[in-house]
Amino acid sequence: MIAIASDHAGFELKEAIKKHLDERNTEYKDFGTYSEESVDYPVFAYKAATAVTKGECEKAILCCGTGIGIGMAANKIKGIRAAMCSDEFSAEMTRRHNDANVICFGGRVITAEKAIKLTDIFLDTEFEGGKHLRRVNMITDIENGKNIIE
Repeated sequence: MIAIASDHAGFELKEAIKKHLDERNTEYKDFGTYSEESVDYPVFAYKAATAVTKGECEKAILCCGTGIGIGMAANKIKGIRAAMCSDEFSAEMTRRHNDANVICFGGRVITAEKAIKLTDIFLDTEFEGGKHLRRVNMITDIENGKNIIE
């Protein structure tokens, strides 16, 4: 199950991604918003990202105007590794090397077609592990307040 959410600026993009998820028979839960009426993106980042950390959803797709704000909000949640992506290479590497569990898009930055392509890459790419696992674990250590330099 994929969590999906947006603010008003990412609403149209979220709706296009949902249609694509339906076409590829990928289950998702829509955490809102449900219109283009102005809302605060941290609320929707929190709802979707928390569903990931609780194990209710495997990954999340978040959309706002740029993808930046909603990603910053999601990254404040312990256990979330959110990446704002607007190109294929970044979407692939954020999964392969960073084990990102949230991808963020900007409805004012990329087209629906591009977001759909990046969604497929994100959902279909596996984490490589190996040396990358060590680095992801270091990120988790930082998140937990551990000094990784000592």
